[in-house]
Amino acid sequence: MKVVMQRVAEASVLIDGLETRSIGQGLMILLGITHDDTQEDIEWLCKKIVQMRIFPDDEGVMNKSILESAGDILLISQFTLHASTKKGNRPSYINAARPEIAIPLYEQFITQLQSDLGKNISTGKFGADMKVSLVNDGPVTIVVDSKAKD
Repeated sequence: MKVVMQRVAEASVLIDGLETRSIGQGLMILLGITHDDTQEDIEWLCKKIVQMRIFPDDEGVMNKSILESAGDILLISQFTLHASTKKGNRPSYINAARPEIAIPLYEQFITQLQSDLGKNISTGKFGADMKVSLVNDGPVTIVVDSKAKD
């Protein structure tokens, strides 16, 4: 399981051209799920997200977590995070989980992240056509891979 976390001043997603979900200050997270991800990956990654100290304290030092900053989260499923670009010019998505595996894990991830954060989060819609907009604050962008935790 892999995430790209971006500290944002604001972020929004337009789903299938009809529905918009948005947040103010917080994190916009792209989530990539692979075929061998488990509940352990979800728990580890969600804990890492809510405890990552990337928000400024009173002196402007990145010393606060999303929990301490009371920010919001916008979570977007993003299978292309597991693209392999080793051969040729067309990315392979063989490492991305198929929907029958990815959807239940995505839903479990949402539940776990909301539990760890202590409030609801905003999400995109799995498999939908989405247009994501954000104002990256910093800019701060961090990639975390649950398979690289050791």
